[in-house]
Amino acid sequence: MQTESIILASGCFWCTEAIFSRLEGVKSVTPGYIGGNLDNPTYEQVCTGTTNHAEALKVEFNPNEISLRELFAVFFTTHDPTSLNRQGNDIGTQYRSEIFYTNEKQKQVAEEVLEGLQKGQFFVNPIVTRITEASTFWKAEDYHREYFENNPEKSYCQAVIKPKVEKFEGLFTNKIKK
Repeated sequence: MQTESIILASGCFWCTEAIFSRLEGVKSVTPGYIGGNLDNPTYEQVCTGTTNHAEALKVEFNPNEISLRELFAVFFTTHDPTSLNRQGNDIGTQYRSEIFYTNEKQKQVAEEVLEGLQKGQFFVNPIVTRITEASTFWKAEDYHREYFENNPEKSYCQAVIKPKVEKFEGLFTNKIKK
């Protein structure tokens, strides 16, 4: 089985994981941190906003089952790529919108998709998503894995994650894992 990985930052990784883990063609998702200036950061350190890391999700996918364009469609429609360093009430550089590519094809496709969205004026405000070569990805602590599935009763899961998952499921009905 052929797999490829890409790292996506679009706010809280609990939200991103809950969405991408349901996507057909995605083999695994791993929440973590990328883009900062501290080795092996902790959640508490990243939350200060001083390490320059983004909360991100490493997505392992089969490109024969889901294309990069389809991954980017989910990415751009399940968060606000026009909001600089913020997603809803989550504020700070750790919540930025950024694509961390792992090969030149990913970079090229990401740039084409971004350019198409900007030209098509898909969003009212300018897109602030950055496209950056992936650096070291640090896995988040184990309690972040499958956070939504393991904590569905928590208020953040009910108020923030659940509506995003429902939006995803409504928009991408034919791409949900069976």
